[in-house]
Amino acid sequence: MPDVVVPLTIRDLTAADLPACAWAGPPVRLAAICRALDRAAAGEVDYLAVCPPSGQPVGLGAVDYAASPDAGYLWMLAVHGALQSCGIGTLLVAAAEDRIRARGRRRAELGVEDSNPRARSLYERLGYAAYGRRPGAWDEEAADGSLRHYETMLTLLGKDLPLAARTSAWPDLSRTGRKPPSEQE
Repeated sequence: MPDVVVPLTIRDLTAADLPACAWAGPPVRLAAICRALDRAAAGEVDYLAVCPPSGQPVGLGAVDYAASPDAGYLWMLAVHGALQSCGIGTLLVAAAEDRIRARGRRRAELGVEDSNPRARSLYERLGYAAYGRRPGAWDEEAADGSLRHYETMLTLLGKDLPLAARTSAWPDLSRTGRKPPSEQE
């Protein structure tokens, strides 16, 4: 079967996107995203959406700048279940790292539950390394619709970011002496 390639864009998530984000979790999770959007309006957070040409988000993630004076803290990362393992999470993390650099910070950090080895594997593949552990907690919706307070342990992962990100879609040709088409004479 042939591969299907769909262009993706990354933009700021808006409150108008929330009805199309039901895949991201139950109402309690969407309420948390809404609160994060309020913080984004105040400049404390960037909340990103990865979208195909339809404009409907298929990946979401936030960067919290208030959590640390030196780093951006990635959190609330999610990719539509039907589209996981297609590179959307990798694209989302790279875009979040670009936002962190744009704020003049040189480190990205995040926490991952021990019960989520798939996510931890992705972050480690992207260059994140464990540096500690801490408790994590949030409200979640039980099967009967009631709210419960969920507590877990998070492994903290971090990555030092180079000052400038590559902005070109072209591969690094510097070792070959060739230039990308946009720079050729």
